Amino acid sequence: MAKDYIQSMLGENERILLITRQHGFVLFSMILAEITVSVLLIAVVSVATIFFPPAAFGFVLVVLPLISMLRDILIWTNHEYLVTNRRVIQISGIFNKNVVDSSLEKVNDVKMTQSFFGRMFDYGDVEILTASEIGVNLFKRIGDPVKFKTAMLNAKEKMGFEGAGAHAQHAEDVPAMIAQLDELRKKGIVTEAEFQIKKAELLKKI
Repeated sequence: MAKDYIQSMLGENERILLITRQHGFVLFSMILAEITVSVLLIAVVSVATIFFPPAAFGFVLVVLPLISMLRDILIWTNHEYLVTNRRVIQISGIFNKNVVDSSLEKVNDVKMTQSFFGRMFDYGDVEILTASEIGVNLFKRIGDPVKFKTAMLNAKEKMGFEGAGAHAQHAEDVPAMIAQLDELRKKGIVTEAEFQIKKAELLKKI
């Protein structure tokens, strides 16, 4: 379902280059409290059951931190960062989705911050400065930030080359289009005035 949702957001000819999440340490820090509570509950209830067998019903309480832990895992799993050949996208939310994206064309600068432990365990913050209304898009403690940054910058550079190639191809097509218009003019399908107007418009696009 998550993959279908992501695919539904992509434009024509847009493709995903990289998908990542926050580092596993983030998930561990989120569920550490639930794990601790679960272990303590199991230990306390187990000891209590020895002296008072009905206390075994206390194991039901373990369900509460387990439910909370499941919720944290789902939150972490559904918080994704994507790089496509056109955009950088941040998606969060289990049921209600929150999507923030920045067009690669509007990305002005990229700042990556890694602490000593971040370099050791391969996580860090990536801050994207854009010319859009968002201004700054911060991705905190993501896994393999160097790969994320590189994929984004490579996609931005390639987009520039693709744009230049498309412009060059369009420029090459202009003489052929003018020749076709001239043939229509000679056949009387297009008037001399219409031909000159269209010719001027095409020449401006070179």
